[in-house]
Amino acid sequence: MTETIRISLDVMGGDNGATTVLEGADIALVRYPDIRYVLYGDKDTVLPMLENFPRVKQASTFHHTDVTIEMDERPSQALRRGRGKSSMWQAIEATKTEEADVCVSAGNTGALMAMSKFCLRTMANIERPAIAAMWPTMRGESIVLDVGATIGADAQQLIDFAMMGGAMARALLDIERPTVGLLNIGEEDVKGLDEVKEAGRLMREFELPKLDYQGFVEGDDLGRGTVDVVVTEGFAGNIALKTAEGTAKQLAEYLRSAMSRTLMAKIGYMFARSAFQRLKEKMDPRKVNGGVFLGLNGLVIKSHGGTDGEGFAAAIVLGHNMVKNGLTDKLEQDLSVYHKNRMPTDEENAS
Repeated sequence: MTETIRISLDVMGGDNGATTVLEGADIALVRYPDIRYVLYGDKDTVLPMLENFPRVKQASTFHHTDVTIEMDERPSQALRRGRGKSSMWQAIEATKTEEADVCVSAGNTGALMAMSKFCLRTMANIERPAIAAMWPTMRGESIVLDVGATIGADAQQLIDFAMMGGAMARALLDIERPTVGLLNIGEEDVKGLDEVKEAGRLMREFELPKLDYQGFVEGDDLGRGTVDVVVTEGFAGNIALKTAEGTAKQLAEYLRSAMSRTLMAKIGYMFARSAFQRLKEKMDPRKVNGGVFLGLNGLVIKSHGGTDGEGFAAAIVLGHNMVKNGLTDKLEQDLSVYHKNRMPTDEENAS
């Protein structure tokens, strides 16, 4: 592994403009001085702002791009308009040409996924990529995937997600044999969609390399951290992610309102300030910002479009750590071993 971690940034992506991206880049660079950036964006917008971040300027190379992908563009339109010449496309392509080790963008999710799939292609034996998210739990962190790349998944795709999530857990959570569960409406084997039940059967019968399959898990297991990797398809995963984010904001607002309602509440808050501060930090979604596109021939991270500099820095740090810990090599090795020895699904047997 090289000493320098090269990260390409789509500086034009996101709701809050280039300043947020550069601020996040500066924060991440302070934490990890081995980062070097490859910046893509409009020179008239980015270069004047870059003067305010001398550390980033010194650690970066800049490439002017003529096209910026808008946050509300349809993926097909963005692909036609931005292929080869947008800041998003060129930041992705930098991982293909090996100018960068990982790409980070806060831009349009659908456009980023479409461009990433078109530019990088999926890994051997992987039909669909997945977006994996770090999930704060009562016992630390878990990995949940897919949280929105594609709607629906058959049994084989769910097992591929499990393999990719397991490799990510070994790389980022330092767990040699991560536990894995399939998200379902109950723990019983007879419950759930046929695809989920079939995936569960195969994962029980075939001893997956470097994974410890624990069976079905339910929605409340996400926060408990019952398993290290939770596997689902993109529709349910995205709803779970948005629900968790909304619940965290709701609880924070409840606490803020309760602590300012009466004089006694304000006095109580003064005594418990440190505890509330720890709770606030634990619930801060910025600290786990960054969805990883797994299953592509290159590493791409989607930052939340509305995050601030601290949140974007978290996405950059996530990319840094993935490269540093050899996530791509772990993915390729695990998937190669599995697909060489895997059991066929019922659908494959029937055909």
